[in-house]
Amino acid sequence: MSRIVLGVEYDGSRFYGWQWQKDTRTVQEEVEKALSKVADHPVRVLCTGRTDTGVHALEQVIHFDTDVSRDLHAWMMGGNCFLPDDVRIIWVKEAVDDFHARYSAVARFYRYIILNRPMKSALLRKQATWCYEPLDEEKMQLAANTLIGNHDFSSFRAQGCQSKSPQRMMYFIDVYRKDEQVIIDVSANAFLHHMVRNIAGVLMDIGMGKKPVEWTQELLEIKDREQGGITASPYGLYLAGVFYPEHYGIVKHPIFEKLPQDAKRFS
Repeated sequence: MSRIVLGVEYDGSRFYGWQWQKDTRTVQEEVEKALSKVADHPVRVLCTGRTDTGVHALEQVIHFDTDVSRDLHAWMMGGNCFLPDDVRIIWVKEAVDDFHARYSAVARFYRYIILNRPMKSALLRKQATWCYEPLDEEKMQLAANTLIGNHDFSSFRAQGCQSKSPQRMMYFIDVYRKDEQVIIDVSANAFLHHMVRNIAGVLMDIGMGKKPVEWTQELLEIKDREQGGITASPYGLYLAGVFYPEHYGIVKHPIFEKLPQDAKRFS
């Protein structure tokens, strides 16, 4: 029995999230159907983290176990042959030691893209969140700095979040502008349900001047989701990368060079 690890990219706009659901189209279903055809036996995959309806991935990491022998190139090219156009396997490797797509991960990286201009886009209508009011990205960054570190993120989790603890270690948040886009890059050890979208909603209100910069600190202190901001649209959200200890041999996104040493020590 061997374990195969894959990086998967997808446009989530026509999916009801990652995880299998009855009578709905999901990414997991499409990936498992494609890999099962290559393996000639049923394949079940495990992922780094489940994404919600409409959420995209630049690099979702998954693994599966198989007792059949296939060239790594065959897993990638054969899998892609059977996948729909909005899902692609972008790399494949054999697992090292006890690798697990979810439990071996040290940090996750999400990107949230906001199209900040007066008119909607015909091309990015489901690839970015639209905000017509001008955003002050410098104020958004000041507010985001408060969230860095180990905090109780109760004010930023979905009401139905099933995580046992609201405590998370936020490694960094970068807010910056590229022409008409305001981008939020967020990395933490793990994320609560809707956490990034709720953070984005809060930062957008601050960027529009509807709330003060100090609001993020207030929300951390009150630990009450009902006092928080709106849950921003899923269409601007991307699972952009996963950081694993070096010995697993998973190529890491360059942004993980920003991780503090207390996170990298696990490598």
